[in-house]
Amino acid sequence: MIVQAASAKRYLTTWVIGAALLFASGAQAKDLTNRLGVGYTDQFSVSLPSLAVQYYPNPQIGLSAALGVDTVENDSKFGFMVKLYRIVFMEDNMNFYMGTGAGLISDEDNGNTDTGFELNGFVGGEFFLPGLDSLGLSFEAGIGVSSVSSAVRFRTFGDHPLRAGMIFYF
Repeated sequence: MIVQAASAKRYLTTWVIGAALLFASGAQAKDLTNRLGVGYTDQFSVSLPSLAVQYYPNPQIGLSAALGVDTVENDSKFGFMVKLYRIVFMEDNMNFYMGTGAGLISDEDNGNTDTGFELNGFVGGEFFLPGLDSLGLSFEAGIGVSSVSSAVRFRTFGDHPLRAGMIFYF
C-alpha cells in the first residue's frame, strides 16, 4: 500500500513537471501598456454584476471603473466604483498587483433605499491563458469598509474569476 502511494506520488509529480515545461515554453509576462479592456466584475458589498472598463497608461499602473445597475421593483441596486492598480510582480502569463478602490452604492429593500460608499484595499492577480492573450481572468483578496445609511460594515473578501472579473483587452 505504501509502495503504491509513493509510486502514484512520483507519477503525479512527473506529470505536473512535464505539463509545466510544455506550457511554459512560449509564456511571458503580459505588458498591458496603453491597452483598454472591457468586461465585467461583481465586487460590491452587495451582489451586483457590473460592466467594467480597465486601462493601463504605463506598464505598472492601471485604472478601472465599474458600473452596476439593477432596476427590480422594490429591490433596485446601483453601484459605481473606481480602482487604482499597481503591478508588483510579473509572472509567466500572470500579473500580480495590489490596489485600492472607492465607490458609491445604493440598495433598495421593499421601497426603503439605503445609499453610501465603499473603500477597498486588495491584492490580486490577472491570469492569461496561453493562446488567449487578450482575455484576463482576475482573482482578488483584501479588506473593505462600507458605510450605508449610518451602518458601517468592515469585511474581508476573496473573489474568484467569476466574481473578480473577466476583461478583454483591445
